[in-house]
Amino acid sequence: MTKEAVNSIPGVAFLREVRAELKKVTWPTKKQVWYWTLIVIVFTLGVSLYLGLIDFLLTWAFSGMLG
Repeated sequence: MTKEAVNSIPGVAFLREVRAELKKVTWPTKKQVWYWTLIVIVFTLGVSLYLGLIDFLLTWAFSGMLG
């Protein structure tokens, strides 16, 4: 098949462009991935503790008022 015939198949040209764009990406190092993963985990734990505390306090306050 000629190059034009192959590119006329739906999706082939798109996949070639995707491959070319992925070669331009600057991928993070393993150390960077671990660092940012830990940041996300710590942030998630902090937010969940904060929201849990707010939930506990609001539950306690409203159960005292209504109960």
